[in-house]
Amino acid sequence: MTPTITAFERSPDGGKGLARDMRVRWALEEVGQPYDVRLLSFKAMKEPAHLALHPFGQIPTFEEGDLALFESGAIVFHIAERHAGLLPDDANARARAITWMFAALSTMEPPIIDLAIARLLERDEAWYEQRLPVVEERIHIRLGELSDRLGDADWLDGAFSAGDLLMIAVLLRLKGSGMLDEYPNLSGYVARGEARPPYKRAFAAQLAVFAAASAG
Repeated sequence: MTPTITAFERSPDGGKGLARDMRVRWALEEVGQPYDVRLLSFKAMKEPAHLALHPFGQIPTFEEGDLALFESGAIVFHIAERHAGLLPDDANARARAITWMFAALSTMEPPIIDLAIARLLERDEAWYEQRLPVVEERIHIRLGELSDRLGDADWLDGAFSAGDLLMIAVLLRLKGSGMLDEYPNLSGYVARGEARPPYKRAFAAQLAVFAAASAG
């Protein structure tokens, strides 16, 4: 059965591939699983039909038969467990890959999201100029730690895994900020992820939605 995911009808990321459905698209492309996409307006995301799938009224969701999931990390994990290609066969390596999935979403992403929120919503606050360097420093600490761990390896733990997919998806939020430039191995790491054909297919699919919405 072909799964269906939900995505923004008009993505607020400006076609940069940062919306969280991109992570799910990428995972599906990596494992060679065809999928359908149901596009939602911001209004539809808060209506009962979608709230029955995602109680917080966000995207993406994932439906396959009688299974409905929400949260991009959980969906990517489900895809990785059901299909070969995103988790190692060795039990210990598999556990480490899953650990990196959690690290991407629980350790790396929160300060990066804080920075995005600060720049987007808090610029007019009196305390903005004082808070911004604090948020940026938290990100630099995490980037330094990740850079040290990655070293000169291509991926976080041997072959590319779902841990890399989510970590790169998170780091892509810093693209254009200049922060990654201080860590050449992390810049190269992200570039390797973007160069993967499954990533390119997923990005093109999401960009096509943005282009269609802009043309309309």
